[in-house]
Amino acid sequence: MATATVRSAPVKRPVVKDQPLFIGGKFVDSVGNKTFPAIDPSTGEVLCQVQEATTEDVDRAVKAARKALEQGPWKKTDAADRGRMLYRLADLIEKEAEELAALESLNSGKTISDSRGDLQAVVNTLRYYAGWADKIEGRTVPVRGNFLSYTLRQPVGVIGQIIPWNFPLLMLAWKWGPALACGNTIVMKLAEQTPLSGMRVAELSLEAGFPEGVINVLNGYGETTGHAIVVHPDVDKIAFTGHYETAKIIAKNAADTLKRCTFELGGKSPNVIFADADLDKAVDGAFHAIYFHGGQCCTAGSRLFVEQRIQKEFVERLAEKSKKRKLGDPLDPSTEQGPQVSQEQMQKILGYVEKGQQEGAKLVVGGKRFGNRGFFVEPTIFENVRDDMAIARDEIFGPVVSVLPFKDFNEVVERANNTYYGLAAAIWTKDIDKAHTFAREVKAGTVWVNCYHVVDTSTPFGGFKMSGQGRENGEAALEHYTEIKTVTIKLS
Repeated sequence: MATATVRSAPVKRPVVKDQPLFIGGKFVDSVGNKTFPAIDPSTGEVLCQVQEATTEDVDRAVKAARKALEQGPWKKTDAADRGRMLYRLADLIEKEAEELAALESLNSGKTISDSRGDLQAVVNTLRYYAGWADKIEGRTVPVRGNFLSYTLRQPVGVIGQIIPWNFPLLMLAWKWGPALACGNTIVMKLAEQTPLSGMRVAELSLEAGFPEGVINVLNGYGETTGHAIVVHPDVDKIAFTGHYETAKIIAKNAADTLKRCTFELGGKSPNVIFADADLDKAVDGAFHAIYFHGGQCCTAGSRLFVEQRIQKEFVERLAEKSKKRKLGDPLDPSTEQGPQVSQEQMQKILGYVEKGQQEGAKLVVGGKRFGNRGFFVEPTIFENVRDDMAIARDEIFGPVVSVLPFKDFNEVVERANNTYYGLAAAIWTKDIDKAHTFAREVKAGTVWVNCYHVVDTSTPFGGFKMSGQGRENGEAALEHYTEIKTVTIKLS
């Protein structure tokens, strides 16, 4: 059974105000002045009211972004100056990091230690792309005949960006960084569950010097606000992070205007433990792989393949570690796991726990709601899991891991790939040949060897199959935010 935290110098609870929209460099109410509540997932209490953007508000934001792109000072801003603005924004976020981390934890349920780590990654991301801003170059191309041909890399245009609730500011940075470095303008919809920290960063963007209309930030629901962004004829590209079913809807709705789409979607990542691995490190790694941020991570190692001859010992050690995990107030530094983001998410997870038992899996530990206040779920482990069970197939997005025994290398590679997802995978072994062969054969966008959840701004991130299209981070992201133009000149 998980235990409650012993409070030790909790972080000061931030003051929360009702949340507006950010359009054309100004904070405004929605056209209909309709609002929805932001909830503290650790208590279930309402934090504030949030303005819900209508179709008219989306149109206002898109027009502001188009004007900034084609008529405002942003069009004439040097690439190096775009970089300086991004550096300035990173500096301001770093200065306000403690307040932003507290807002993130209060609104998402993420532990304060995880939020602080996210803030450092946010700063790193913006600085990384600030450095790229004046290095996005075309090239000269040798062609037949007496011609000079060269290419230009120009911004795609107005970018619609829709982000999830599990990493509110990090997803914002992953989207803003490459888009702004390449000279685009932005209309972003924050997740309806987590609007607080993103709207504060919108305010900091003005202080950083970004002209009015370059960045527009909206609140609202996917079915309304998100849909209006996707179908708007003057939005040139959609960048979406979330569930693959939503991505399919976006792709269909975007087809009428043939706008570009990039998707970073979910996963059911295989985490493979061989008997020759360092078991102490592998147990710690498997624990971190599934329970980081309460399992609310698209790369969560939720399919835990363990070589049959070490399965019993491995599960026992993982279960003992899980029982000691401290759940509680995310603003308390001693808390190890906060709540799930919403009551809906908690109920979805508990529904999968019930379904796993109905299908014949053995519940080793956890599987219950923790406490009677807030949206907490105990760390949960299942054994006797078959590959065809729902808990082994579906992305649960919670602290639930399925242990799947295997006998040999070829078997586990085949089973690891037997999913419509392909976001991440990991292998724990001391055999270098086995590690490299697994990395080559597994169908996943990221493969970790003897580690897990190691994601750096400089390395491409994205998935195979239904885990996405395109890549975030690194130089690869820049390809999705530029158009290549060929210029050919006849020489006399």
